[in-house]
Amino acid sequence: MTDNPDGRARQGPGGLRRRRLLGAAAAGAAGMTAAVLSGCDRAAPSAHPPGAARRSVAAEPGWQIASAGPADAVQGYADRISVRPGEEFGLSVSTTAPNFRVSAFRVGWYGGAQAGLVWRSGRISGRIQSGSKVSRDTRTVRAGWERSLTVNTQGWPEGAYLLRLDADSGHQRYVPLIVRSATAVGRTLLVHAPATWQAYNRWGGYSLYAGADGSYASRSLAVSFDRPYDGTGAEKFLVYERAAVVLAERLGIPLAYTTGVDVHLDPRVLRGARTVVTLGHDEYWTPEQRRYVTAARDAGTNLAFLGANTCFRRIRLEPGPRGDIRTVVCYKTDYRLDPYLERHPTMATTDFRAGPGADPESSLTGVIYEGFPTDAPYRVENAGHWVFRGTGVRKGDRFAHLVGVEYDRVDPGFPTPAPIEIVAHSPLVCKGRHSHSDSAYYTAPSGAGVFATGTMRWVEGLMAGTAEGGRDHSMDTRTRQFVTKVTQNVLNGFATGPARRSRPAPRDNVSRIYGS
Repeated sequence: MTDNPDGRARQGPGGLRRRRLLGAAAAGAAGMTAAVLSGCDRAAPSAHPPGAARRSVAAEPGWQIASAGPADAVQGYADRISVRPGEEFGLSVSTTAPNFRVSAFRVGWYGGAQAGLVWRSGRISGRIQSGSKVSRDTRTVRAGWERSLTVNTQGWPEGAYLLRLDADSGHQRYVPLIVRSATAVGRTLLVHAPATWQAYNRWGGYSLYAGADGSYASRSLAVSFDRPYDGTGAEKFLVYERAAVVLAERLGIPLAYTTGVDVHLDPRVLRGARTVVTLGHDEYWTPEQRRYVTAARDAGTNLAFLGANTCFRRIRLEPGPRGDIRTVVCYKTDYRLDPYLERHPTMATTDFRAGPGADPESSLTGVIYEGFPTDAPYRVENAGHWVFRGTGVRKGDRFAHLVGVEYDRVDPGFPTPAPIEIVAHSPLVCKGRHSHSDSAYYTAPSGAGVFATGTMRWVEGLMAGTAEGGRDHSMDTRTRQFVTKVTQNVLNGFATGPARRSRPAPRDNVSRIYGS
């Protein structure tokens, strides 16, 4: 996202509906208030074929937050961005209530319930924690809270989790956590974007977009994972990622899970993956993550970019006080103030397309980020393309509000793989300028297929016309059906291996459409 004049980031979903807790799958240690709480005693996911562990979790319709309450009612953060199954993590919680509980919900299809209860704690003594600090040099906020409990994930299946904190007062918050896969061989790898979640996080008054006074000038230059997320605690995940996870699991294709931070730290999870999927808003990447994903494409792994503004910001990851990676650094327009730059002159933490070391994202994604904000219909260009099979669309068909709030397009002025086919070409107006958003498809020499939607609302479109949370921007049921079918086509088509083996090659139409 470009920096807003008022420094404010977009808000997440509202009105998450109240549902009755069933509790049938609760496996916590009832009445337990000790520091160490164990997970369910089930075999580790590696003992099962892909998908078997998912099926062993009972559906839980009552996973959604019913009452967030005041900002300080209950909030917390994990000391790990992700864990492998069986590893421990710590939770630091602050609450105005005397006690709280923690429930771990794994996001998935679950017959439409969209989450399953994997673990629940007993009652834990609560207290108000304070002591957060803001560093002078980078205006980085760290909560610095004491650990409230340690959780063992033995028996937790790989996947995307929402840890819900339930205070005795009735108020609730989420803490997101990814239980990551060690390997994605033969699977579709979903890559979650915690660096982007953290970039927009305003907890403590600072994000990479604005500071305590609301201005861009007072923003953080580095943000820490050692603090809660603002709002409900998981708004970026809920709006831009959850629906894609639910659909992918509904399809039954073999899945693996990781984060962009983990790809940066250890790219081995990419080896042998059929597809790598980035979700609705995955803006902040390290050069290493980009290099590893590019190498995966060049080895035959398909790529699906189900959003826009992907791989736009170049970041650096740094350790926190304990020595593990806990900080996202991005100076943006003030990159010259970064002392790191003196010894690493091509590692400016600014936009990938900007110098020094300019490397526009279009060489990977096929499209390039152009603007914010916009709201426009999605317009089909090539109705016969395989990604549109079964949708019944014709050239020129439109889907209202599907393009926004940020968008990408094919731009011959930037490095762009060729041949590349524009399959949707949507006229729009952004800040008074007329332009287009493009969905595009190309294949790499390795045979890998690469599909980019060109709109940030794509994953939101999977929830259009429903009451499942998320901001659907007045998108309707017809749009949801269309986006769902196209996403199914892409994920199912890519799950069989390098797309060029089984899908028609792209027909380059850039010159015809853009006249160059």
